[in-house]
Amino acid sequence: MAGVLRSRRTIHLFTPAVPPRALVMQALDLARWAPNHRMTEPWRFYLLGPETTDAVARLNAEIVAAARGEAAGQKKLDRWQRVPGWLVVTCARSEDPVRQHEDLLACACAVQNFQLALWAEGVGTKWSTGKVTRDPRFFELLGIDPAEEVFVAMLWYGYPAEIPEAQRKPVAEVLVERE
Repeated sequence: MAGVLRSRRTIHLFTPAVPPRALVMQALDLARWAPNHRMTEPWRFYLLGPETTDAVARLNAEIVAAARGEAAGQKKLDRWQRVPGWLVVTCARSEDPVRQHEDLLACACAVQNFQLALWAEGVGTKWSTGKVTRDPRFFELLGIDPAEEVFVAMLWYGYPAEIPEAQRKPVAEVLVERE
């Protein structure tokens, strides 16, 4: 397990091969075993198919083009259309702010479970929270009611075309001990 935790990386470039659906479903099954206060199981998973991913990629390209020009939008569209797998994770809303906070943290744990389950099988992921995920049209494309669910993650997944190097600070730099 330590090897999976230490070797997992955010993958930016994927091969064109789409991971088997059974593998993705297995990772989703493991994701839902994340700890969650009062067993609320607040996560909602949206597995996106080709039509929806194309629509999201086009919406993102439109947003990028408006901010940085048509060439930048087209470059982003080309890149996003090459991503083999997409999953969106949301969290059920709660009127209780403490429960909402706890549920969001539980959803983050579920995302990590999903990422680690895939990584253990050689499939990489990228967790995105980019500008497109804050656009009301994004929610419309996915059929998500933002009054009922909070966005948590847009996850790309696939076989890595390259695995970046990563380093972490030593524990001594991030640990505070109190007596």
